[in-house]
Amino acid sequence: MCTTCGCGDTELVPVELHEKILAGNDRAARHNREHFLEARVLALNLMGSPGAGKTAVLEATAKAAAAKGWRLGAVSADLATDNDARRLQKAGIPSKAITTGQACHLDAELVHRSLHDFPWRDTDMFFIENVGNLVCPAIYDLGQAANVVVLSVTEGEDKPLKYPVMFNAADLVLLTKCDLVPHLDVELAKIHDALARVMPRPRMIEVSARTGQGMDAWVAWLEELRDGIGLGGADAHAHGHEHSHAHSHEHAHGDERHSHAHSHDGHEHEHGSADHHGHARGGKHDHD
Repeated sequence: MCTTCGCGDTELVPVELHEKILAGNDRAARHNREHFLEARVLALNLMGSPGAGKTAVLEATAKAAAAKGWRLGAVSADLATDNDARRLQKAGIPSKAITTGQACHLDAELVHRSLHDFPWRDTDMFFIENVGNLVCPAIYDLGQAANVVVLSVTEGEDKPLKYPVMFNAADLVLLTKCDLVPHLDVELAKIHDALARVMPRPRMIEVSARTGQGMDAWVAWLEELRDGIGLGGADAHAHGHEHSHAHSHEHAHGDERHSHAHSHDGHEHEHGSADHHGHARGGKHDHD
């Protein structure tokens, strides 16, 4: 059980407290977003089940993005170990581990703290690899520009219907391990149909980190997103403003340490009561 959000347990987390936590997280997320936009860094929240292929996708992304000359960076969250961060470092992505202990998701303050003493300003794209979980991460804004959900073909065709909040918050779904489809009893059309029922703007790319399938389409989507929010162009970083991350802003480091939420600049979604991106919303097989 997550000790910070209650995982929907109203006995553990009264509504008033939960709303206060989300409000505190919103403030931290806005601060993160200001930093990312000022530095002209595209930040993405990468979510998905344990073993869905989040780290493997980033490893493959490092290879695919090399031709573009993109500089990537990442923080990788897990309850224990820095295994994923070390994998990303080996793949050529400067990375930092966030060990959450009992927390089943990242919050904006944890992301903010991870930015200290890390050269994230030297990147074009900054990936926030969230804790493996299809529930809690969906409702916490981290200051990212977009949400990407990694879903593997081995997880079941009805996964989006079982976890609608996660997929409702997604800007893109990466369907991973597609090289395994010939060996599985899975119908991709059913996954497409399930996503169409829960995503406001359904968009899915079928990929395989092992074979490279779909990576060109994924990189093209990233480029489209960068251009769409004004971060594209070879001289993007030349227009950024260097400033020290040592600042005088006040942050909640006490009881609101795990305060959380979500706001996508440049995107309009229809979230319901949990408006993670500042908009109204309705409602790894890692081969390791």
